[in-house]
Amino acid sequence: MESIVPIKGKVKFTITLDSGVWIFDDRKVDLTTYFDEKNETIDELEEYTKAVSKHWSREIQEGATYPPTLKTEKKYEKEKILNGSFAIPFAPFLTNAEPLENAASLVIETETDEYRMDLAQADQLLIGFSKDGKPLKENGPVHIYYKDGSNRETPITDVRAFRVE
Repeated sequence: MESIVPIKGKVKFTITLDSGVWIFDDRKVDLTTYFDEKNETIDELEEYTKAVSKHWSREIQEGATYPPTLKTEKKYEKEKILNGSFAIPFAPFLTNAEPLENAASLVIETETDEYRMDLAQADQLLIGFSKDGKPLKENGPVHIYYKDGSNRETPITDVRAFRVE
């Protein structure tokens, strides 16, 4: 139960977040590179269309080929998960909790303090859940980062709950 963090308060649905399962979530981001890369919003349909078109063109010209490196790629992904530091965007979880119309702020409750922010700023949060391939036991279960990287070196730690007010 130590990895469970609730979203509570002025929400339609109280949600419990379990950081132990996020390692398998496709929405996770790699914290070692996230703040250094240029973050652009990507049109997923456009990217998918481009990838399919490229693949189709290659198959027409060269014939269907299967990469000999498939096992190598899987091994690389496994290594990345076992050694990486990851976070996941907070916004989808808050959206699923459905804040009430009169909700205006988000309070991040920690072991010793509370951090208050405007509810509109909550989509700029990342929830860190893994460091060097291990769950955040010390100062955990999750750390909070701002997407702009302003607290990259000093994230909000010891998070116990998110409260919508």
